[in-house]
Amino acid sequence: MELIAVDWNGGLIQAGQFVLSFSILVVLHELGHYFPAKWFKCKVEKFYLFFNPWFSLFKKKIGETEWGIGWVPFGGYVKIAGMIDESMDKEQMKLPPKPNEFRAKPAWQRLIIMIGGVVVNILLAIIIFIGISWYWGEEKLQGKNLKYGIVADSIGKMIGLKDGDVIYKVGSEDVTDAIDRKIASQIILSNASNISIVRNGENMQLNVTEEFLTKLKKNKGNGIASIRIPFIIDTVMAGQGAAKAGLKKNDYIIAVDSIATPYFNDFQNVIVNYASKTVPFKVIRNKDTLTLPVTLSDNAKIGAGTKGLKDLGFEIDVKNYSLLEAIPVGFNLCWSSLDKYIEGIKRLFQGKDKVSDSLGSVISIGSIYSKVWDWQNFWTLTALFSIILAFMNILPIPALDGGHALFCIVEMVTGKKPNDKFMEYAQTVGMFLLLGLMVYALGLDFLRLFKG
Repeated sequence: MELIAVDWNGGLIQAGQFVLSFSILVVLHELGHYFPAKWFKCKVEKFYLFFNPWFSLFKKKIGETEWGIGWVPFGGYVKIAGMIDESMDKEQMKLPPKPNEFRAKPAWQRLIIMIGGVVVNILLAIIIFIGISWYWGEEKLQGKNLKYGIVADSIGKMIGLKDGDVIYKVGSEDVTDAIDRKIASQIILSNASNISIVRNGENMQLNVTEEFLTKLKKNKGNGIASIRIPFIIDTVMAGQGAAKAGLKKNDYIIAVDSIATPYFNDFQNVIVNYASKTVPFKVIRNKDTLTLPVTLSDNAKIGAGTKGLKDLGFEIDVKNYSLLEAIPVGFNLCWSSLDKYIEGIKRLFQGKDKVSDSLGSVISIGSIYSKVWDWQNFWTLTALFSIILAFMNILPIPALDGGHALFCIVEMVTGKKPNDKFMEYAQTVGMFLLLGLMVYALGLDFLRLFKG
């Protein structure tokens, strides 16, 4: 039962981060439409976080605008009078245009209103990246500095990776950052045919197969390898097995029940067999070797955490930035992230990646967040999703900002405005396409859940 509770807690933390991040993005995106509309004297009838078919979770009218929160967490909207949008208010469009309606404004003003949300999302991503660079700086671990090598996961083993391998090159490029899933991202984006490793002091090359790439992309970059570290204790939780047994900070756990566990992954593989049992742990403390009986919880936990990479002596390259120095770094991170996302889209259209492997709904997006509240990871993902939201919205598809912007540009060039009936049909087609895509993505996620 405790294991289920822990999993639920992790899931709730992921959900909380996703909802907060998504709410920030949607509200600021819609404000990007709201403020230009007000500047150009348009009547804004509604401003909603999430959609509200049939009923709202909350609503309050302030001035001429109804502010509210819907119950369908797939976005949000601003309803501007005289505009063909998600509301499909056809009755209003049958009446002659009023001066405070969207359709009564010149094309250049309507264009600014429509691209306002995209502009805000790009600016938000830049600001977040600047803040991350200024507050946390930049940390990188070069592949050649993986002092204990890697722990090969199931997908990594497909191309012959083994525990202890040091991955130092992808194709002809050095691995400049091995933290988190950076090596996997480098492999996916580089189109490299091989990776270079050091194994037992010898240089080797492993071929990158199409089967391996397909699995790696389908698993969102997970499953290739993690950084191998020894289990040297950093924190001990009061009242749990480790504390009761007398384990202390800086103890190095080298064996469990006479089974050698020189590395943390070895320890994890062994203790799953000892849930709710008391077993002898062999530890090194101040050059002395001790044996301590430790009682594991019913989900095989001892209540102790391992030291981080820095404390374990890894050569991590850290670069700190002043606020002024962080500004160009933030811009570069934004544009490089956008470039990588566009490259991924290109691969889909080129047939190099399967849509069914790459597409996901809110379930997939939510699962990307950490199961512990990590502010740096939270803001990084928020910035990345802000870029994605901007890119998706500027696509010239009816029902998206880009579709409305395209019609405004055509009008500015030709001097002819599309009639309201055409705009209604275009909006309807666009909405069906988007809803169909959302249902398809949700269906894919449910299939993945059922398949395990």
